[in-house]
Amino acid sequence: MTASLIARRKALAAPLLAGLLPGAWALPAKQLTFPRDAGSHNDFATEWWYLTGYANVAGQTAALGFQVTFFRSRVAATQEMRSRLAAKQLLFAHAAVTDVAGRKLWHDQRIARWSGEPAGSNPADTASASAQDTGVLLRDWSLLRQGADLHAQIPASNFNLNLRFKAMQPVLLQGKDGLSRKGPEEKQASYYYSVPQLQVSGSITLQGQTRALEAGSTAWLDHEWSQEVLHPQAVGWDWIGINLFDGSALTAFQLRDRQGGVLWDGGSFRSAAGARYAFSRGEVLFRPVRSWRSPMSRASYPVEWVVRTAGDFYTVKAVIDNQELDSRSSTGAIYWEGLSEVWDSKGTLVGRGYLEMTGYAAALKL
Repeated sequence: MTASLIARRKALAAPLLAGLLPGAWALPAKQLTFPRDAGSHNDFATEWWYLTGYANVAGQTAALGFQVTFFRSRVAATQEMRSRLAAKQLLFAHAAVTDVAGRKLWHDQRIARWSGEPAGSNPADTASASAQDTGVLLRDWSLLRQGADLHAQIPASNFNLNLRFKAMQPVLLQGKDGLSRKGPEEKQASYYYSVPQLQVSGSITLQGQTRALEAGSTAWLDHEWSQEVLHPQAVGWDWIGINLFDGSALTAFQLRDRQGGVLWDGGSFRSAAGARYAFSRGEVLFRPVRSWRSPMSRASYPVEWVVRTAGDFYTVKAVIDNQELDSRSSTGAIYWEGLSEVWDSKGTLVGRGYLEMTGYAAALKL
């Protein structure tokens, strides 16, 4: 085989390998298609489905916050094994409820191995994820598409989530048409879309008391998959996903290094009318205002921020300080994630959503 033919074959193979070799290539631009891309992408190293929300509950003046996240992690070392017992994928799940009135965060977690075979086809599996549409099962926890809606059933240790999510707006493609840059190198990117302004119904059971959700309960869905996200110098990120009261949606994030510097930033704003603006690097700035130190991990988290975007300055405040999650028995991380309120530059309360902060207790590893 001639050198020119070898070079030509390598060039032809590169776009195909971009989605198959973890960390080796920059992800190619692609058009996300649904419902397929709402499902699992098993050739990618990391993937998550992430739902957060604000629950108006019957008979209670203070609302509840909730979080449900399913993670998939591809195990590279087992991919060539023929045994049906081989753990080719690992599935993790986190769930939490923020009890605003009780000033307490309740949380739970799960982990299981998965052969990668379709649900129900391998008796050894206790978890699975559909490749056709959203359909994640992890023992008795699930996130499934039922008709046009998503349904989360989470019977956790101290609470139970039985929630249905109805999309009121189209999918929001993050980054450049769904390809979201996450670092200085092109390979630090993910395919990423959101569905903000979800209408939520169902119930939350907390300490044996079931509370029905009322009108005004809203949620946010993120779905993201990648081969390599974090730059080697990155220790974690700060992220907000905010449903604004006027129907618009705000996403903003920054990735930090060990010295607290910003390696990358980004996000987007979509108006209620559907006009979308993707923030370029340098257009997002997180400035900490007030911090809280965890008595458990001793990590110090900024629980109030001023976030500058290309459109406005926003003040983001946690509804309660202690919304730290200890997931060391599943994903291995301690991080802060919780319900927050958002004010604009005029001091008007304009929205609610979730703030997530990782890498403060220890450097995050994906």
